[in-house]
Amino acid sequence: MKIIIVGAGEVGFHIASHLSRENKEVLIIDRDPAAIRRVSDNLDVQAVEGSGSSPMVLEEAGIQEAEIILAVTDSDEVNLVACLVANILSPTTKKLARVRHGDFDQYHSILNEHAPHIDNIINPEIEVVRTIESMVRVPGAADVGEFADGRIQFIGVYLDKTSRLAGIKLAELPQKVGDARPLIAAVVRDEELIIPGGNDRLMPGDLIYFISEKDKLREILAIFDKHDPPANRILIVGGGSIGLRLARRLEEKANYCKIIESDPTRCALLAERLNKTVVLCGDGSDQDLLAEENIQDMDAVVTVTDNEETNILASLLAKRMGARKSITKISKFSYFPLMKAIGIEQVVSPRLSAINTILQHVRKGKVLSAISIKGEQAEVLEALALETSDIVEKPLKNISFPKGALVAGIIRRDKIIIPTGDSVIQPDDRIIIVATKPAIPKIEKILAVKLEYF
Repeated sequence: MKIIIVGAGEVGFHIASHLSRENKEVLIIDRDPAAIRRVSDNLDVQAVEGSGSSPMVLEEAGIQEAEIILAVTDSDEVNLVACLVANILSPTTKKLARVRHGDFDQYHSILNEHAPHIDNIINPEIEVVRTIESMVRVPGAADVGEFADGRIQFIGVYLDKTSRLAGIKLAELPQKVGDARPLIAAVVRDEELIIPGGNDRLMPGDLIYFISEKDKLREILAIFDKHDPPANRILIVGGGSIGLRLARRLEEKANYCKIIESDPTRCALLAERLNKTVVLCGDGSDQDLLAEENIQDMDAVVTVTDNEETNILASLLAKRMGARKSITKISKFSYFPLMKAIGIEQVVSPRLSAINTILQHVRKGKVLSAISIKGEQAEVLEALALETSDIVEKPLKNISFPKGALVAGIIRRDKIIIPTGDSVIQPDDRIIIVATKPAIPKIEKILAVKLEYF
């Protein structure tokens, strides 16, 4: 599979890194010589200096042989034009454009339906806002994902020292918690991701990912001793596009919401566009301002400024002053491993959201959605099983999946099945697979070649 990426910024660079490790043929285009040097020095991919919206550059890059072009520069206009030119030169190439400006929000479906030069519009800010909403709603969650139109939740929680599950083997879960046991899909310990077996123990400090039906989530969270009610009083630090989108969404859910923004002109715009949210003009990392606004009464503080150092500082300060939880927007992937060490457990990233959305379209087979977890060490895929599959009509325990892969859920019409070894996949089932990075190419091969049906 040949993939052309237009834009060698953080998203383009990390998508290229992600795909090159899977032995895909990747070519990246950027007009910034420094960005191209960074790619050439660090990644095993081809790099072309030039404009990704130039027909000559795209032809030089081999657009006619590319299966997919990803336009992920920081300019919406460049991304749209790159897809338009790519469609003229190679109509059969699948085209994805990252478009972030809010003016395009209500036109996404129209563009997807009526613009032949764009197969999919990607807006990571919308996905980040949805993720923040989910984190606000789910107590104790360090990471949240959804499958089957929200009916299945994929949740990451940290295991506390005092938890009744600390130190027990997975095989002992039924004796400890009864029939309401969660399906534990992955464990992150000391920055290493593990697909656990029955003899693996859960240890304090582990980040545990589990699958749950939405209507049973509270019951499962209680097993991990996560009992806090959903957050209703929320303070947003940063009134940019993400802060505005989030405040609007929270207003719809009848949350009590305040937003702090340092730019007076932006504050005036926020006050004009928001109905119920209290708009405060000031510095979200100002201790006196936070004290004046009774930060200790806030259920959640969400820091989404364009400066991640400010986000980190404001989150730490809010927690220290008594806020129940903080959610921090981080863009630099190099910061991710440091967050837990300094006391920040709930992190969101527009760039990681963009990567998740892009992976859904890059994956071979009938993949409906994809989520990267823990610094891209693994993926959770939702895919469709067709009648020609050789994994249908037989127990899971009789199917040879690659090491590091696990079937974590089966959706059959309106029924959600948390699988065991005796579970049988039927045609038209949707299945959820958790797979480590080394297992991904094998899973893709199973889905796209052996099975043809995914």
